[in-house]
Amino acid sequence: MSWGTELWDQFDNLEKHTQWGIDILEKYIKFVKERTEIELNYAKQLRNLSKKYQPKKNSKEEEEYRYTACQAFLSTLNEMNDYAGQHEVISENMTSQITVELARYVQELKQERKSHFHDGRKAQQQIETCWKQLESSKRRFERDCREADRAQQYFEKMDADINVTKADVEKARQQAQIRHQMADDSKADYSSYLQKFNLEQHEYYHTHIPNIFQKIQEMEERRIVRIGESVKTYAELDRQVIPIIGKCLDGIVKAAESVDPKNDSQLVVEAYKSGFEPPGDIEFEDYTQPMKRTVSDNSLSNSRGDGKPELKFGGKSKGKLWPFIKKNKLMSLLTSPHQPPPPPPASASPSAVPNGPQSPKQQKEPLSHRFNEFMTSKPKIHCFRSLKRGLSLKLGATPEDFSNLPPEQRRKKLQQKVDELNKEIQKEMDQRDAITKMKDVYLKNPQMGDPASLDHKLAEVSQNIEKLRLEAQKFEAWLAEVEGRLPARGEQSRRQSGLYDTQSAPAVNNCAQDRESSPDGSYTEEQSQESEVKVLATDFDDEFDDEEPLPAIGTCKALYTFEGQNEGTISVVEGETLYVIEEDKGDGWTRIRRNEDEEGYVPTSYVEVYLDKNAKDS
Repeated sequence: MSWGTELWDQFDNLEKHTQWGIDILEKYIKFVKERTEIELNYAKQLRNLSKKYQPKKNSKEEEEYRYTACQAFLSTLNEMNDYAGQHEVISENMTSQITVELARYVQELKQERKSHFHDGRKAQQQIETCWKQLESSKRRFERDCREADRAQQYFEKMDADINVTKADVEKARQQAQIRHQMADDSKADYSSYLQKFNLEQHEYYHTHIPNIFQKIQEMEERRIVRIGESVKTYAELDRQVIPIIGKCLDGIVKAAESVDPKNDSQLVVEAYKSGFEPPGDIEFEDYTQPMKRTVSDNSLSNSRGDGKPELKFGGKSKGKLWPFIKKNKLMSLLTSPHQPPPPPPASASPSAVPNGPQSPKQQKEPLSHRFNEFMTSKPKIHCFRSLKRGLSLKLGATPEDFSNLPPEQRRKKLQQKVDELNKEIQKEMDQRDAITKMKDVYLKNPQMGDPASLDHKLAEVSQNIEKLRLEAQKFEAWLAEVEGRLPARGEQSRRQSGLYDTQSAPAVNNCAQDRESSPDGSYTEEQSQESEVKVLATDFDDEFDDEEPLPAIGTCKALYTFEGQNEGTISVVEGETLYVIEEDKGDGWTRIRRNEDEEGYVPTSYVEVYLDKNAKDS
């Protein structure tokens, strides 16, 4: 089967068919191009999705990914990122192996098709030229024959007419001969053109056109084969990434199988374990006996006795309820009295006092009120260093020794800090070794550099190492302190209530030896009814050297005389002017200061307060 023989007369239809074939090829190229764009967009969306749910660096989310379930999810995100990469590979390969190659082939195909049909049109023009020459010679031969016949008839007519002279007859005969000669010449030309045309026509239909159509047929078949190969390549490029995509999916399955609920539960324990013991039982306090209303030694408030500070060591507090108390009540309950303020003297009416609020009536406290006081109050902090830590936490500052954290969490933070410092020390030591080696090279080869130029850098690195070592020693000391207080790991959570050993530790550190961390970041002293050690006045004053007094927020004038006999109160005389350092928090007491050494609480209804607005705002 050959187009040259079967379709010798279908030149125009073949031209249309080959153009249609090129259009089909271009349509397939467009299809593959759009597929590559879809793959790229899909890969981009997968990458954006994976990035969107990746944990942010140095954030709380990054710590949450310690759990195996979160790690499985993180592995899924990473595998999806690789999965997206395979779709990018599909897009790249289809672009380079199909789209680009077929686009180049289409251009070549168009040029080849143009060349073949140009040769076909040239052969057509040549055969048409021969045909026109044949027709022209034929018409001329026909015309000359008619002219020769007419001349012959005219000669015969003249020759038969007796009235015509002999000269006219001779002239007619000569004219007939000329016409016959012209007819013979035209006949010869016509015969020659006819032979030439037949020869050209035979060449055209049996040689030129078959050859041209055969080339066009081969071109079209190559185009069809190329489309088939491209479709096969299209499938193979998808098939090539299937093993890698399968590995990605296997990675997700493996991550899912690695989920360990027991391990996650253990991580929760390690993350939130405080190291504290549950609070002990609350002892019964008998309020039926007629006695002075003071807080028991076993309650959550501590008594000062005769007004001098006492620090207690060893033992357990049987009434500790602070693990269940809110943080925002810490500062107001540190030193404020736990009794309702007394009413002003009966001789004067509180309503007559300018700006003086109604004072509550003195009445017997019911047992439910006392129980609520237990549940909403905190032990006082007699060590002002602990108070300062509580203030720092309340203001948002993190202590350097992480004393705002529970013991177990503090130990982990200190251990982490020690490890970081050791890594920095090792890094600086490696740098020092490198500089030393470079200096030795400079000493051996002075042309490479000046050894003295490295002395400053070497000294700076040595100073950094020394600073880091001192810092590491400081944190190691804190770590040793915490580990000394924590129970042995792997044993029962029962803590030992070791008494304070005055022979092995100086008295100046008594406030830091037996304290326990509370959840809100401050420390409370362990109270004991059996063992109490009073600190000397000089040692107690040392504890206050670095404390700063609270700033005054206004002034007040005493409306009545008040004798402060209870813990945390201060005596005032009617008409006396004092400084206000803390407003009434709703409990009926105002904190005032007479001088740097004397401060305490008085009933709010006993004084007239003048607050400084600027100081209050600040």
